[in-house]
Amino acid sequence: MSVSKPLPHDAADLHVTGAARYVDDIPTPAGTLHLAFGLSPIARGHITGMHLHDVQHSPGVAAVMTAKGMPFSNDVSPSIHDEPLLAAGTVNYVGQPVFLVVADSHRNARIAARKGKVDYSEEPALLTLDAALAADSRFEEGPRIYQKGDAAAAIDAAPRIVEGSFELGGQEHFYLEGQAAMAWPQEDGGMHVFSSTQHPTEIQHKVADAIGLPMHAVRVETRRMGGGFGGKESQGNALAVACAVAARLTGKPCKMRYDRDDDMVITGKRHAFRISYRAGFGDDGQLQGIEFLHLADCGWAQDLSLPVADRAMLHADNAYLIPSIHIESHRLRTNRQSATAYRGFGGPQGMVGIERVMDHIAHDLGIDPAELRQRNYYTAPAEAKPDNTTPYGMEVTDFELHGMTADLLRSSDYAARKAAIAEWNKTQPHLKRGIAFSPVKFGISFTLTHLNQAGALVHVYQDGSVHLNHGGTEMGQGLFQKVAQVAASRFGIAPEKIKITATDTGKVPNTSATAASSGSDLNGMAVKAACDTIRDRMAEHLALQHQARPGDVVFKNGQVRVGQDIMTFDQAAMACYQGRVSLSATGFYKTPKVEWDRIKGQGRPFYYFAYGAAVTEVAVDALTGENRILRCDILHDAGASLNPALDVGQIEGGYVQGAGWLTTEELVWDDAGRLRTHAPSTYKIPACSDRPDVFNVKLWDGQNREDTIYRSKAVGEPPFMLGISAWLALSDAVAAFGPAYPALNAPATAEEVWRAIRRVRDGI
Repeated sequence: MSVSKPLPHDAADLHVTGAARYVDDIPTPAGTLHLAFGLSPIARGHITGMHLHDVQHSPGVAAVMTAKGMPFSNDVSPSIHDEPLLAAGTVNYVGQPVFLVVADSHRNARIAARKGKVDYSEEPALLTLDAALAADSRFEEGPRIYQKGDAAAAIDAAPRIVEGSFELGGQEHFYLEGQAAMAWPQEDGGMHVFSSTQHPTEIQHKVADAIGLPMHAVRVETRRMGGGFGGKESQGNALAVACAVAARLTGKPCKMRYDRDDDMVITGKRHAFRISYRAGFGDDGQLQGIEFLHLADCGWAQDLSLPVADRAMLHADNAYLIPSIHIESHRLRTNRQSATAYRGFGGPQGMVGIERVMDHIAHDLGIDPAELRQRNYYTAPAEAKPDNTTPYGMEVTDFELHGMTADLLRSSDYAARKAAIAEWNKTQPHLKRGIAFSPVKFGISFTLTHLNQAGALVHVYQDGSVHLNHGGTEMGQGLFQKVAQVAASRFGIAPEKIKITATDTGKVPNTSATAASSGSDLNGMAVKAACDTIRDRMAEHLALQHQARPGDVVFKNGQVRVGQDIMTFDQAAMACYQGRVSLSATGFYKTPKVEWDRIKGQGRPFYYFAYGAAVTEVAVDALTGENRILRCDILHDAGASLNPALDVGQIEGGYVQGAGWLTTEELVWDDAGRLRTHAPSTYKIPACSDRPDVFNVKLWDGQNREDTIYRSKAVGEPPFMLGISAWLALSDAVAAFGPAYPALNAPATAEEVWRAIRRVRDGI
């Protein structure tokens, strides 16, 4: 079979040679116009006047649009219609689009946009969680609470208690390809949209709504993205709608792309959190009860904040069986960019909270943190207790971390290295090393149940070549290659015979976003269903021709065996074509077993869990706070991997991105609400030199207990949270400077590490 083979990414050579075509590379028709937004310079206020004469008369300008000029809908929100394309009377953050320039070139549009003069009546902005709380500025009335047992009573009765609070910063997506879109008006009044988006159907819906057409009149096409990470799930709506509205107005193709500074200033980030906790436990470290308070900075519009904050709550247990737990979540509205989807979709924030608690308890007891974590794990399937349930009532039946943890701690030589580090630290007054272990248990499925569906379209041509489309989008993660391997395996042919073209709403309708780590799970199964339909038709026809039974027809190694007769797949396809057999089929899949009530906080929101574990070693400098990741060992559960090479690549990248979030990637706003870290010169993503010098990644030898595509497991988001081990290792290193608990905030930048060392060593 073609699945489970470590094949390279289908477009790897195109990526490295620069031949891969992204939205901005698509040859544009003659007369294409280019767009740019005029942006608000204040964080909150009312528009009292607009002076756009200089904009309209700037060289190359064809049109200037404001909210009053929107033909139908001025809405680009993915949720509650609270996000106008262009500010309508009020502005809510620095960088909000206020007017739209349509010009003959990208440069002329940007130059003209800077000539606009807008008068504002400025109001005090809510720029912090404390300010939002004081103003009761939120997106849900009151907090959302999930709970199991009586946490307060359990904590009060516990022999020992720890409590604390820490800040957890947001994160810029920093995809290599910025946001981009192009709209091409059609002869029948319809619109063909090219968009760098993870959610073509949402683009189709928002564009249709904006220009007053049914969805069938709008076709959205996405060949690939140069990275997404959740930042192209809803943030591309504004560009696509702007292009479509301008194209409708001018009758010409219109194109828009953000320059990097504009992209970072306009678009949403990962949600920043403040997490407070109180935990009760025994002298053996066994958890008895935990209380969590999540304060989420959602920015100015709701976007996807409610499900993001929900998922943070759903992962507040991570890998640990907690008898009593109370999780309280406040979704606060501030005057910053609207926070949005980001790899892990709230799960990382929830997971960091419980890992901080475990770290704090281990420090309080003076025991090995890895041992403490194992004592509190969910039980293994063979030993599962009746109460082996999550805080939201889902039974954990597939827990893999007992065996994985033992394997990783042994292969990484954790115990010996930890002892050696302790000895080394005794002789080093300024340089200290730290080591930490952290596990991951991550739920796989959309928590909005109806999104757990996918479709596919497969054609077998008379020469035996195969063409397929599905609803997933390719953002560099290798989804197209994995799905091609599935199709090749169903037909018993080489992956080279499979061609996947752009995701297209005109071919596969009603697609879900490529998100929630579900791309391969959903689309792989949909493609399998379509291929099996065609294969069964072929088998029936060939069996009839050869006086055999359909069950005797075998597709394997590029051949089709019917009893004792053998033909190539190409010959079989031709025979079926000449026999008037339909060689085209659609496939559909919906995830089974999921059922979730987000208001009650009860049910089964996930089909299964993916697991992983990491051991990270770091070094820190007390004089500067500078630090380095020296080594990382990872063991990750991808089930029966569809493509080990791609999965290992996702694990490596996910770890580095997660470590970046928690160590270097600091978002800074000034007192006026202006984002100061709005370019690569001021925002520090991990570089190649920041990855561990020793980086060992291994896949866990197992398969999914649930009936997924070839028993594989999702691998997009879960590895991101392996980076938590880097943050914990920094805490371990800082703890070597003194007796106090380090209480690191995140990101643990050099400055934060330096401050923590002073707190631990000097008691300040």
